[in-house]
Amino acid sequence: MSLRFIGIDPDTKTADSPTVWVDEERQELVFQGWKPGSALEEECQAFEVPGHAVGIPEDEAIVRVPARMVHMIREACDVIDSTHDR
Repeated sequence: MSLRFIGIDPDTKTADSPTVWVDEERQELVFQGWKPGSALEEECQAFEVPGHAVGIPEDEAIVRVPARMVHMIREACDVIDSTHDR
């Protein structure tokens, strides 16, 4: 795996650290964020998308990332776009 560090929450202290990376080999965005809490998890579990099963598959997770990190997510998307055609 070749992780490329994009950024960490600028409001991070010593413990909280939502982070954005790009896995350049797999062409994936990788996020570290906060656990959703039971109310948000339940809301996501119940959300229905036509053509998809309701719920969160066992190999997936809900992660919260602060909006102040949008510029980092955009940068990560730009990295993926620029390396996608390789």
